[in-house]
Amino acid sequence: MSARLLPNLRSIPRKLLQCGSGIATVEFAAALPFVLSTFMVATEITNYTITKMRVSQIALQVADNGSRIGTDSLLTDPQITESDINDLLTGAGAQGTNLDLYTHGRVIISSLEAIANPNTTNQFKIRWQRCRGVKNTTSGYGVQGDTNLAGMGPAGRQVTTPDDAGVIYVQVVYDYQPLFTSVVLPNTTFNEVAAMTVRDKRDYNGPSSGTNANIGIYESSGVTASTCNLFTAT
Repeated sequence: MSARLLPNLRSIPRKLLQCGSGIATVEFAAALPFVLSTFMVATEITNYTITKMRVSQIALQVADNGSRIGTDSLLTDPQITESDINDLLTGAGAQGTNLDLYTHGRVIISSLEAIANPNTTNQFKIRWQRCRGVKNTTSGYGVQGDTNLAGMGPAGRQVTTPDDAGVIYVQVVYDYQPLFTSVVLPNTTFNEVAAMTVRDKRDYNGPSSGTNANIGIYESSGVTASTCNLFTAT
């Protein structure tokens, strides 16, 4: 019996070497970490790019809407109110709902105007500025009350205004929320800006007395101004 089993036992190693049924499984197991890593990186970069584009679109939309707001009157130039600006910010939050925009970021709206008309000195001022979002950051391009500015925006891309009009300048700062990891990303804080010239003639001075005297915004009853010292997600 032993003599009959010996040839069979000797053939087992040869048969194992010839068997290819487990090679695919082993190869798949070896390649799986690389495949998963590639998938995760590709997904993260795609989501990063889409999110950055959405934040940029929010900035552009707010600037465009901000350039159009104003209550028309037959007796005066269109006036803007704290309620108008709050509506702008609420719309931005709705546009960025899936991003939790005001939880992870901040929207800063500024009214840039010429120092004088005609502006012979090429100097500008920020008459008013409003913000929303819990991210503790301020505009790096100027704050309300700043004067003698050369414009607003990054160096080499500063925005100025016509003599007889203002510009709504919007800055959206947002902390990107990774799906998997931020290791493969160049920068996780977006800083997107947009600017639009005010479409129609506007009452830039605002009320001559009260809390908002000469800042170009009329107060609204029962409305809390979204001043930039308030860090809120509402």
